[in-house]
Amino acid sequence: MKILFLNKALKILAVPLIILATTTALYSQNLVPKNDIQPYFDQARIFKNQDKIDLALETLNTAANEAEKNEDIKGLIDSLHELALVYLKIDKEGDTEFYWDRASVLLKDIAYPYGDGMHKYIEAILLHRSNRNFQALFMLNEAKQLNNDRNFYNNLLLIEAKVYLSLEKYDSATKNLNSLIVNTDLYEKEYLTTQAYLTLAALNLKIDNLSEAAKNGENALNLALDNGFLEDIKNANTLLSSVYERLGLYQKSLVNTQNLVQLKDSIFNIDKNIIEAKTADKIRDDYKTEEIARQEKKIEELTESQNRSELTAILTSAFLIIISLLAVTLYRNNQIKLKTNDLLQTKNKELQIARDGAVQAMEAKTNFLSTVSHELRTPLYAVTGLTHLLLEENPEEHQKEHLKALKFSGDYLLNFINDILHINKIDANKLEPLNMEFNLNKVINEVINSLGQSAKSNKTNLTLEYDSEIPNNLLSDPLKLSQIFMNLIGNSIKFTKGGDVKVIVKLLNKVQDEVTIYFEVKDNGIGISKEKQKSIFEGFEQGSIQINREYGGTGLGLTIVKSLLSLFNSKIELESSLDEGSAFFFEIKMKSIDNTSEDIAFEITPKDYDFTGLHLLIVEDNKINQVITKKNAF
Repeated sequence: MKILFLNKALKILAVPLIILATTTALYSQNLVPKNDIQPYFDQARIFKNQDKIDLALETLNTAANEAEKNEDIKGLIDSLHELALVYLKIDKEGDTEFYWDRASVLLKDIAYPYGDGMHKYIEAILLHRSNRNFQALFMLNEAKQLNNDRNFYNNLLLIEAKVYLSLEKYDSATKNLNSLIVNTDLYEKEYLTTQAYLTLAALNLKIDNLSEAAKNGENALNLALDNGFLEDIKNANTLLSSVYERLGLYQKSLVNTQNLVQLKDSIFNIDKNIIEAKTADKIRDDYKTEEIARQEKKIEELTESQNRSELTAILTSAFLIIISLLAVTLYRNNQIKLKTNDLLQTKNKELQIARDGAVQAMEAKTNFLSTVSHELRTPLYAVTGLTHLLLEENPEEHQKEHLKALKFSGDYLLNFINDILHINKIDANKLEPLNMEFNLNKVINEVINSLGQSAKSNKTNLTLEYDSEIPNNLLSDPLKLSQIFMNLIGNSIKFTKGGDVKVIVKLLNKVQDEVTIYFEVKDNGIGISKEKQKSIFEGFEQGSIQINREYGGTGLGLTIVKSLLSLFNSKIELESSLDEGSAFFFEIKMKSIDNTSEDIAFEITPKDYDFTGLHLLIVEDNKINQVITKKNAF
C-alpha cells in the first residue's frame, strides 16, 4: 500500500515537471561537469560508511542544491541516487523509492548510461530486500551492461554475492566475495573488504564452517574498528558472539557480547536513531518544500504568457501537490512513531539478553577463579617453602643471591594471586565484615610498626596523629581494617622517598554507643594527576607505565581498599596534586564498648603448651608439602 501511495503521489508530482522537459535541450547545452560536485559525493560516501547518516544526508542535499543551481541534470540524478542509497542504509525503503522515482522522471529526458545503470542497481537492491532474488539478478546483469565504473562494479558484485547467498549458491557468492577482499577500489577499498569479510563470515556460519566464520568475522571487526564503520562493528560483534558460543569459546563470546552492550549504550541507542530519523525526514521534507517553491516559481513565470485556463490548470496542479505532500508527511510521521515503538521494544529485549549473558559469564569467571585457587597456590607454597629450606642449608655465596631472588619472586606472585582471589571473593559477595571487640589504637600501631622497615628504607618519616577521645574498645572488623591501613600506608610509603607520611585518626561524632571515626593517610610524595585520579581505584591501574616500572606493584592495593570499605558502607576519597603529595581519607561507623575497662586486642593471645611425649598427625595430600613439613619439623 505504501508503494502504491507513493507512486500515485509521484504521478501528481510529474504533472508540473512537463515544464522542465521543455528546457532539456537548453540544459544539455549547459551541463556542468560532474566533477564540480564530486567532492560532496566522496565526503558523503565516507559519512555513509561510518554510519554518520545525518552528515551524509546533509552533504548530499548540498550537492543536489548545487546541481539545481548550476542546471546540472546529471549531477542532480546522481544526487538523487546517492540519497536513495543512504535511505536504504537506514532501512527507509519508502524514502528510497521517493528519490528513485524522482530520478526516473529526469532519466526519461536524457541519455545517461551511468545514471541508468545506477537506477537498475538500486532497483535490484529493493527486489532483493523483498525476496525477489531472481528478478534482482536479472536487474544486476542489466546494470552491468550500462556502467563500467570500477567503484560501481565492486558494489554491484557485493549485492550480487548477497543475492547468491540468499539463493544458497555458495560457490558463486564466495567467488564474488574473494575478489572483493583483494579489491583495488579508489574510494571504498576498506569498506568493500569489510563487507566481503562480513558476508563470508555469515556464509561460513550458515554452512557450519565455524573456524572460517570466526576468522572472517575477526578480519571484518579489525577493519571496521580501524576505519570507524560503526554498523559493521556491531554486526561483526554480533556474528562473532554467536560463532564463538557455538565453538564453545565462551570467554571470547562474552567479549563480543560486552562490546555489543557498550555499542548499544553509546552509539546504537534510541536517541541517535531518533536524531538520524529527524534529519532524514527534515531533508526529505525540505526537498519536497523546495520542489513546491520551484513549481510556484515556474507558475509565476508562465503567468505572462499563458491564458487564464492554463494558469488555472497549473494552480490546480500546485494545490494537488501541496495536498499530496501533506498527506505523505502525515503518513511518514505515523510510520516513524510505529517504527520507534518497535525499535524501543527490540532494543530493550536485546539489552536484557546481553545483560543476562554478561551476568552468566561473570558467575562463570568467579567460579573458575575459586576452583583454581588451590591449584595455583599449592605449587607456589612449594616454591617458597623449598627456597626457604635451601637458604637454611648454608648454600654457597654465589647461590644465595639466586635463591633470595627466587624466594622474592615466589612471595610476590603468591601475594599477587591472593590479592586477585581476595577481590574475587568481595565481588562474589563471599566476604562479610566481622563484629568483634578490639582496640583501634593497637591495630593502627601494629600496622605502622610492621611497615617501619619499609619507611626506613625509603628514608620516610612515618607518624601517627591519634585522637585521645576515641573509645578504647570498639566493635567492628579489625582484620579488614588492618588490611585497609596496610595497603594505604604501604602505598604512601612506596611513593614517598625522603618525605613524610602521616596517619590521622579523629573522632567525628559520638551518639550513645555509636561513633563515627575519620581516617586519613597523607603524604608529600609524587602525587597523582587529575586525569589518573578517576581510574586509580580500578584494578591494575597505576599512575603510568613509568611509575609501574620504577616502583613496581600490581595496582590492586587501592582496588582492595575500595572493595573492603564498601563492606563497611564507606567510600574512599582522594585529594592529590602532581609532585605535591596525596591524601586518602574515609569515615567508618563503629560501636563503642564503654563498660569494658581493659584494652582488647583483636588478635588471640598466644599460649604456651607442653607437647613433650605427644605425637602430631599432619594430613597433607601434596608430596612436596609433605617433604617441606618434615624438613621443618626435624
